[in-house]
Amino acid sequence: MKINEYLKRISDGSLDGLFGKIYKPDNIENQKKRYIKAVEKFSELYPECKDIHVYSASGRTEITGNHTDHQHGCVIAGAVDLDAVAVASFNNENIIRIKSEGYKEFSVSLDDLEIRENKNSSSEIVRGICARFIQKGIKIGGFDMYTTSDVIGGSGISSSACFETLIATALNCFYNNSKLNAVEIAKIGQYAENVYFGKKSGLMDQLVCSAGGFVFLDFENTENPKIEKINFDLSETGYELIITDTMGNHSDLTDDYVAVRNEMESVAEYFGKKVLREVDEKQFWENIPDIRKKTSDRAVLRAVHFFADSKRAEEERNALSENRFDDFLKLVNESGESSIELLQNLYSCRKPTEQAIPLAIMTAKKILDGKGAVRVHGGGFAGTVQAFVPSELSEIYQSGMNRIFGENSCYILTVRPYGGIEII
Repeated sequence: MKINEYLKRISDGSLDGLFGKIYKPDNIENQKKRYIKAVEKFSELYPECKDIHVYSASGRTEITGNHTDHQHGCVIAGAVDLDAVAVASFNNENIIRIKSEGYKEFSVSLDDLEIRENKNSSSEIVRGICARFIQKGIKIGGFDMYTTSDVIGGSGISSSACFETLIATALNCFYNNSKLNAVEIAKIGQYAENVYFGKKSGLMDQLVCSAGGFVFLDFENTENPKIEKINFDLSETGYELIITDTMGNHSDLTDDYVAVRNEMESVAEYFGKKVLREVDEKQFWENIPDIRKKTSDRAVLRAVHFFADSKRAEEERNALSENRFDDFLKLVNESGESSIELLQNLYSCRKPTEQAIPLAIMTAKKILDGKGAVRVHGGGFAGTVQAFVPSELSEIYQSGMNRIFGENSCYILTVRPYGGIEII
């Protein structure tokens, strides 16, 4: 579509229906301004490009199933209205050029998709996505792209999976007539992150960013995980989903995240298994005296968390599907307590005086006074907490959290039905 034509579609309301499904109703006008600004910025950066396509990919929020996915357990998560938007024009140059707001432009030659020693950059994610497309016999080609994102980095909303979904969605829509499904898109993103970016991540983040909506995920078979959309509308409950960014630093917490996985897998190894999903829970309980000797007390506690939280995800799915929201809130609180007492991922033992997550949870509980639910969000150790807040307490809740963690530390999220999508 021509740039002027696309700008007209935004301005005259032609896209309002779609925007209304992706963003909060009171945010549509701001989003229209955001899209117009993105298109204009693209035109400024790449003035020779006259035809454009526009894409959006969501961030994600984990509802329950804290650190269960990497043990092939169950998770409930949702695609959120914080997203990344891309304006792209496709070319025949066999080169991808991307300029993201706040970052320098980078380029990737499609003639050179080898794995680089210098990983840990967005260019390597793009290189990995393209390499995986080719390995699977799927078409790729060049493009110029400008991206802007309001997905908070380091917040547990998965800015990296969002970006991966955005790039793969653009390639899938334009060069492949959208033939790849959400699972295939997610696997391609995970491959790029694991192999080219050098980060050992599970598939959960990419699946939610790609699939959209409230989803129940079962990772028993990681090659073909089960995805079940949950027909549930949070806006009808009288509650708001709010995350609070405690401004913690994730940069040196890799060892803490790795320890969770390694300790869970050490318990599985005791039984000759690779992951806890393969372990018989009854045998686990019977062998705890010996397991703690062969592994550690914390490994045992973290395994107990896995068994309970994976089941809890199934119970929450049933509660949401049957509109038993009070039961759902009770389960969310139970999941939060399990993360505190068993999983122990609220702060790093190497930094015992830095406890922003426990402080945030304590503050949230005091404000909520027995109402709603609150829990650590995402991987933990630093970052965000998640709460389901009665609408009448929303302003009080945000004010109380902002007072401690700084202005604009709270984000009200909605769950959008779409993951990666072309905006047309």
